[in-house]
Amino acid sequence: MRLINTIKLSLVLIGCISTQLAAKDYFVDDKQAFSDISSNLVAGDKVILKNGTWSDFEILLEGQGTQNSPILLTAETNGKVILSGQSNLRLAGKYLEVSGLVFKNGYTPSSAVIEFRKNKSKLAYNSRVTQVVIDNYNNPDKRESDYWVALYGQHNQFDHSHLVGKRNKGVTVAVRLNTEQSQQNYHKIDNNFFGYRPTFGSNGGETLRIGTSHYSLTDSHTLVENNYFERTNGEVEIISVKSGKNIIRNNVFFEARGTLTLRHGNGNLIEENIFLGNGVDHTGGIRVINKDQIVKNNYLEGLTGYRFGSGFTVMNGVPNSSINRYHQVENATIENNTFVNVQHIQLAAGSDAERSAAPKNSVMKNNLIINQNKQQPFTTFDDVSGIAFSNNVANTKVLDELAYGVKTHTIALSKADNGLLYPESTNIKAGAKRGLKVLKKEDTGVSWYPKVPALVKFDSGKTHTVTASASALLTAIENAQSGDVLELDNGQYDVSKLVKIDKALTIKAKNLGQAKLTFQRSTLFEIHDGGSLKLDGLSISGENAPDAINNSVVRTKKWGMIENYRFEMHNSKITHLDINHSFHFFVTGKGAMADEVVLTSNTFDNVTGNVISLNTEIEDLGIYNAEYVIVKNNTFDNVDGALLKLYRGGSDESTFGPHLQMSNNTLNNVGLGKRNKEQASVYVHGVQVTNIKSNKFIKSAPLVVEHTVGEPKTEISNNTFNATQSPSVKELRVAGPHTAVIKNNNVLNKAG
Repeated sequence: MRLINTIKLSLVLIGCISTQLAAKDYFVDDKQAFSDISSNLVAGDKVILKNGTWSDFEILLEGQGTQNSPILLTAETNGKVILSGQSNLRLAGKYLEVSGLVFKNGYTPSSAVIEFRKNKSKLAYNSRVTQVVIDNYNNPDKRESDYWVALYGQHNQFDHSHLVGKRNKGVTVAVRLNTEQSQQNYHKIDNNFFGYRPTFGSNGGETLRIGTSHYSLTDSHTLVENNYFERTNGEVEIISVKSGKNIIRNNVFFEARGTLTLRHGNGNLIEENIFLGNGVDHTGGIRVINKDQIVKNNYLEGLTGYRFGSGFTVMNGVPNSSINRYHQVENATIENNTFVNVQHIQLAAGSDAERSAAPKNSVMKNNLIINQNKQQPFTTFDDVSGIAFSNNVANTKVLDELAYGVKTHTIALSKADNGLLYPESTNIKAGAKRGLKVLKKEDTGVSWYPKVPALVKFDSGKTHTVTASASALLTAIENAQSGDVLELDNGQYDVSKLVKIDKALTIKAKNLGQAKLTFQRSTLFEIHDGGSLKLDGLSISGENAPDAINNSVVRTKKWGMIENYRFEMHNSKITHLDINHSFHFFVTGKGAMADEVVLTSNTFDNVTGNVISLNTEIEDLGIYNAEYVIVKNNTFDNVDGALLKLYRGGSDESTFGPHLQMSNNTLNNVGLGKRNKEQASVYVHGVQVTNIKSNKFIKSAPLVVEHTVGEPKTEISNNTFNATQSPSVKELRVAGPHTAVIKNNNVLNKAG
């Protein structure tokens, strides 16, 4: 027997030596050279791509490596091989490994940038993609969907990579379970940096999805650990779990709008994750749906989200739910979690005529709930007796129906070495374990590619003085860097060219009101990708504009913007937008998305169109044009169109906005023009958060609010309506009276 074993070992060693002898290193300097060797790769081979930019390079790494001798594809120098244009990467076979590549300045020609398969039948197994960068590699058509990383097959790993700036539709990283060969896959997604993903403005902006509803009763066994999610704001679901038996642990969510959502699938483990909201709007935590979910030892702090984006949510389900709706929460274990300054913990959320199945056979125990503002965070929307509370500790009195399982204590917190807050008294046993690992951003992703700030702030660059001529202004705009300020000398600037804005730029008057801008084209400023614009202290007149309809002062690209933008105007005077009818101040193009549009302390007089038009997405698909609209302390006189048209149609519930904040404005003779189709001075449709207060409406068209879906929050308060009809609020999708709060308004000489 010993002789036989010796012979077997010798054969193995001979095999290993022969493999190593056969293996080769290939230094590849162009696409043809790669094509020449790609079909003949064997275990142990190493392909090195020459440093430089490779345009329109579709890489297929295919072959049969072994555990000890994988087939490698790497950069000559990490980060120095740039894949641009229409490039992508596919892996098919076994024991393949790719590293060191950067995808930027282009977009994938296929369904994914990186795909762990060649086609439907040839998948990757036991393969790894590590230390790659995908940076703003987006299809220019924002509604065209693709993945950045799509995992198929089994036992694959995606790790230590840097993904930032996904802007077009589609999940950033998707685990696919659409065939048996990709189910029970045991993939590993770890140590990645998921950077800024801007608000998408509709469904389709998840950062990570594991499975789909169609295969959600199938187990995936995917491990997601040690990843850093920074401001991944695409939509309400940051991670969407749609399969079973996954583990999500030791991840950090930093100022990320949305939640880790157990949307479909059973038996998932969510543990030791850190959620740090820092009070940012709509920062959320964990949402629980389905059976046998375990949520333990997580730390959640400073989260402001509510409803489906709350700091913690347990949903109601649909009785006998179809596979793609909401399955009842059953046998959930929620234990030893810490909630510090989490504004909302919502139980039986989403309860309605359809979602009527309350949670059952579940427990919530040994959790620590501390709100330093003394506001208790719980809201219940249905019978929650199916969640048994025990040994929870809070610093506030909670709802009476939960008080039996929540002890109230005065608790002092102090910061531990890991930066988290824990009770000073060691007698408090509730909450997450002490000594939780808190990832640092710099320890994730790659070390050789910078993690730059998500946005360039206005006024963060240099200030340049501009002499009073149009040519000087155009030259200054062309030469400015993002974040710079252009300070205009007194005088008139009569601009004969359309001014393209493709950087974050502030244009301001050196002396308030003494720099006058006129223009000879159909618009003065046009915002393009990369552009954001702030105007301050200017006088802007349409007196020299063409005698044509649909002029504007500021507009976005008419179609095809992929990057979100910001627009602000302060302390400025706008006049003579009346050369012809439908002369607007600000107009959005289709598909454009503003993070915010802000008007403060401006005056408008004689406008034949709308002041702000944010209503091009009329297909009712849940898409809209601005996340935040803020209008404060302005005066609007003689505006034929509306002050604002803001539209979000459809029944999708995956977005937070739009938001409207309108206060301390005066509207005089606004909205009464015959071409104002809605006959409203302010028209908001499907807006999720509306706060209109302390404004004066004089001889103007009514304020019109139309509610659609998502439990919108509307408050109209402390306004004066003089010779103006009372506000109109309609529920378009829910039977019964409207849900708006209308209070303390003064209606004088009621019109009509």
